[in-house]
Amino acid sequence: MKKLVQDKQQFLKDMLDGLTLANQSIEVIHDTIVVRRAKKQSGVAIVSGGGSGHEPAHAGYVAEGMLDAAVCGEVFTSPTPDKVLEAIKAVNTGDGVLLIIKNYAGDVMNFEMAQEMAQMEGIDVETVIVRDDIAIEDVAQRRGVAGTVFAHKYAGYLADQGASLHTIQSKVADMLEGIRSIGMALTPPMVPTTGKYGFDIDEKDMEIGIGIHGEKGLKRMPIAPIQTITDQLVERLVKEVESENVIVMVNGMGATPLSELNIATKYVAASLKAQGKTVRSWFVGDYMTSLDMQGFSITLVPYDEAIQEAFFAPTASQYFTH
Repeated sequence: MKKLVQDKQQFLKDMLDGLTLANQSIEVIHDTIVVRRAKKQSGVAIVSGGGSGHEPAHAGYVAEGMLDAAVCGEVFTSPTPDKVLEAIKAVNTGDGVLLIIKNYAGDVMNFEMAQEMAQMEGIDVETVIVRDDIAIEDVAQRRGVAGTVFAHKYAGYLADQGASLHTIQSKVADMLEGIRSIGMALTPPMVPTTGKYGFDIDEKDMEIGIGIHGEKGLKRMPIAPIQTITDQLVERLVKEVESENVIVMVNGMGATPLSELNIATKYVAASLKAQGKTVRSWFVGDYMTSLDMQGFSITLVPYDEAIQEAFFAPTASQYFTH
């Protein structure tokens, strides 16, 4: 296993130490909670998080215009309820806290447990659950993947506009109803703490419909030219996204060069045009990764002028680029 680590048992701590050295606007509290150094004094606080290994999500989005706190679990492991509760208490201004949760059993259980504990302490807490991965047929079981980042941005924008907790929860939930994502991979991720790969795959094959924790995909097939790949992914997406105008994210899975993401973007554009879609804006880069998985995902958001304005509003996060 070739990894740039000092001690695999210190992977999370060392990563967070480096992150805060490079970004003086954030700090780590209670060992694994990333918060803004300059806590806002009023308005709804936005909290997200989950297992590590998806960088820059979620800690990279703790910034003005996005998250107030990110709760970091060990690699691909949900943070515990007590850590989520500490994050809620640390950033609560008295105007309420919104939790943005990816739809995985551990995350949902632990974040909702923390919500209940916070409410018992008199803190107003609401949740939204992200279910954008169409690789799962059952909508209730769909995983939260790259679309989660758009939830961070929209919620952060609404909070900066002074919206109430109920309004932010309602608007973000409505936006999430329309977001759809699907990904593919040429290689699985290597989990540094265990030295194991997420799945085994032949050098000549690829997986369509993978998850961000090394879950196998919908199907395995021989590696094809990029136009064939984007046609397949887009064909699945447009079955569920009726809007003619869309906002598109082409998201790297961690080990895909930017050059290849740009190549993918060219052919995603061609695939969408062939399906009668008009792209109103693009987001291309690593937003929600899976360690060192080589591959990419496509996220479609039905275009709405207010949502587009929110996505393009300023943020201090260096990782939310467009």
